[in-house]
Amino acid sequence: MANIKDIAKLAGVSVSTVSRVLNNYKYVSSEKREAVLKVMEEMKYAPNKNAVDLIRGETRTIGVILPYNNNPAFDQLVNGILNIALENDFLITMLPSQYDKEKELAYLEKLKSKLFDGIIITSRANDWETIVPYTDFGSIISCEYAPHYEIGCSYTERYASFLDAFQLLKNKGHLAVAFTTARMESNSTKKIINAYHEIFGDIPSGYHISNCQCLEDGYEAAHQFLQLSERPTAIYANGDEVASGIYLQAKAEQLRVPGDLAIIGQENQPVGIGLRLTTVDHQLTKIGEQACSLMIKKSNEKIETPYRIIERDSV
Repeated sequence: MANIKDIAKLAGVSVSTVSRVLNNYKYVSSEKREAVLKVMEEMKYAPNKNAVDLIRGETRTIGVILPYNNNPAFDQLVNGILNIALENDFLITMLPSQYDKEKELAYLEKLKSKLFDGIIITSRANDWETIVPYTDFGSIISCEYAPHYEIGCSYTERYASFLDAFQLLKNKGHLAVAFTTARMESNSTKKIINAYHEIFGDIPSGYHISNCQCLEDGYEAAHQFLQLSERPTAIYANGDEVASGIYLQAKAEQLRVPGDLAIIGQENQPVGIGLRLTTVDHQLTKIGEQACSLMIKKSNEKIETPYRIIERDSV
């Protein structure tokens, strides 16, 4: 098998010139570049990527820690990341974690062996004190705010968005408001509970259901909420798919939306648009795009993306 010394000899150039061509350096004459490329094509030479990466000092590959691979919200984040990666000729490797701490750490360990230039964390199970030391080996970018650490962040202010959503319902006359969340132990759940306390006070028994991820979870949550002796007049769902399940179950029970039950979803997803659901859009695709841009720049900047509440027919 040919090596770069063979290529250099046949092309009539130095080994360093072949190396520059392989690494796409600008300062190689067009004649020498064409000669090297012609010989490579004739000899069907394919450079060893690992060797090229070692010479170049980068892999142009970004790892993305992703808790779930079938969740519309994370799909939006990944879509944004892929948009920018494609524009800049970077490869993306998905690292599914299922919120397993040990898996997350195993992925972060790969920064030590330079398998990635850096890692984007879309959501995490480990605390920042465990994660931040890995920045010694490569860039780490977070899709949530990490206020006290030198780490790049692309995020939105979720607590303020929850306050505004609950205040909207209160302004519409709703005081019996229930809500759903994804994970009981997540930062987002803590924030929505605190926002609820600030707007409405204590959470009535049965008014919070966690582990909601999909349309079917929305059906079940609605069924439970609507069986309560003092059933809620409004529900804030942690995603438009969950909100759509709630909407369809309410319709199945012959309730009017919003007359008998107001519904707010999250993330402005197609199913919610189709059903004309009011939604809190955290602009996740844009957050993903900015996270990837920060990674490529190896920046520790913290960029906030504004959320928006889109009012439709369900409130």
